Amino acid sequence: MKHKFSNAGENFLQRRYGVRLGRRYVLAAASVVLMGVIGCSQVNSSTSAFAQSGSPRSESPVSKPALNPDSKLITANTKFGFKLFSEVLKNDSGKNIFVSPSSVAIALAMTYNGASGSTKEAMAKALEFKELNLEQINSSNVVLKKLLENSDPKVQLTIANSLWGNRKASFQPDFLQRNRDFYTAKIASLNFTDASSLNVINDWVNQNTSGKITNIVEKIQPDQVLFLINAIYFKGSWTNEFDKQQTAEYPFYLQSGEQKQHPMMSQSGDYRYFENQQFQAVSLPYGKDAKMSFYIFLPKQNSNLQSFYQNLNAENWENWMAQFSKQQGSIRLPRFKMNYDVTLKNPLTAIGMGEAFSDQANFSAMGKDLKISEVKHKTFVEVNEEGTEAAAATSVQMVPLSALLPPKEPFQMIVERPFFCAIRDNQTGSILFMGSIVEPQS
Repeated sequence: MKHKFSNAGENFLQRRYGVRLGRRYVLAAASVVLMGVIGCSQVNSSTSAFAQSGSPRSESPVSKPALNPDSKLITANTKFGFKLFSEVLKNDSGKNIFVSPSSVAIALAMTYNGASGSTKEAMAKALEFKELNLEQINSSNVVLKKLLENSDPKVQLTIANSLWGNRKASFQPDFLQRNRDFYTAKIASLNFTDASSLNVINDWVNQNTSGKITNIVEKIQPDQVLFLINAIYFKGSWTNEFDKQQTAEYPFYLQSGEQKQHPMMSQSGDYRYFENQQFQAVSLPYGKDAKMSFYIFLPKQNSNLQSFYQNLNAENWENWMAQFSKQQGSIRLPRFKMNYDVTLKNPLTAIGMGEAFSDQANFSAMGKDLKISEVKHKTFVEVNEEGTEAAAATSVQMVPLSALLPPKEPFQMIVERPFFCAIRDNQTGSILFMGSIVEPQS
C-alpha cells in the first residue's frame, strides 16, 4: 500500500542555527534546488487517491552511520559538479555564475531513490553513481551532512531537505521513508489548489536560508504533484580578516578590455598557494581550524577564463589541490555580492539525464507514472572584509614535507580580472559552491 504524506509532517529540520557569529561575517551563501515532479500525460493525478496506511516505522537504518563518507561519493559529486558547471557556463557565458553542486547533488540523490529501470541507469551515469549502490549513496550522505554541519565553531553550515506533495497524490512508502531516514527530510502534504501552499513552501526555503533565498517556487502548476527541495546556508568568518582601512578603489579589467573602478580588499600573510603557467591560485581559510576555504583561481595575463575552463575537470582539480603549499605573499581581492538563479533541465539533459524529464521516465519506486518537470537553482553570495581571526588556522595546513622545501619568494596575487572561485570543505574534499566572477558587483 502506498503511504500518504503526513499532514503533521515530521519536522526533523526545525532547529535554530547553532552557532552565532555576531554581526560580523565575511561570506553568506545560500543554495536551493527545486524538483517539480509531475504526472505523465497518461495519468490523471487529480483522481489519484492518497492511500492511508499505517504510521512510518520507528526504527531508522541510519542510527549508527560510518565515521567517514564513502570516498566514491565525494569523487562522484566532484565529477558531477564540474560537468554541471561546464553546461551552465555554455548557457550563461560572459555572466557572473555562482552555483552549489552539493545542493543539486543532494536534491537529485533524494530523487534517485524513486528512480527505476533505464531512468535510474541514466541518472546514475549523469550523477557519476555507477560505482555506488543506493545504500552507499544514502548512508554516505548521512555522514557527509554531519561532517559538513559540524566543521568549525566559527563556520555555520546547515543543510535542509523537504518533500512537499499534493495531498491527492500517493507515493511509495519506502521512497518516503528513505528520504526521512537518510536525508532527515521534512515530509508534508498540501492542497496544491490553495494559493497559501505556495507561501508555505517558500517560507520554509526562506527560513532555511536565513532569508537569503525568499522564494524558489513562483507558481504551482495544476499537474505538479511533488516538490523535492534542498537548501544550504553557509556563513563563515575568515581566519584572518581583511583590514577595512586597506580597502580602496582599484581598476577591475573586464573581458571586453574595459575597466571599472571597484572596492578591492588587500592582505598579506602565509597562505596555501599554487601557481603554474596558466594561473595563480590561493586558499583563504575560514574559522579556527581552516577546515573550509575559499579558493580563487586567477588566469594569468597571457591566458583567460575560457582557456582555464577548458582544463577545469575533476581530475585536474584533484591534482591542483595536491600541489597547494604554504607560501608567504599578498593578495588583492574584489569585494562582491550577487544573486544568481538558473533552471537546470537543459544542463542535466546534456549530461545524460534527459529521460528523467520525458514521458519515458520511470520513477516507479517513487510513485506511479511520474517524471521531472524542472530543476531550479538559486544562490546568494557576499564577500567582504569582515571575519574573526583564529590563531590555529594555519597549523592545520603545515605538513612535514614543507619544512624540507627551499624557501620561495613571496607571491603577489592581484585579482583584477575575471576569476573562478570555489568554497571547499578541506576535510572531505566536498565542493559546496563554485562560481565564475567576470564583473564583481558590490
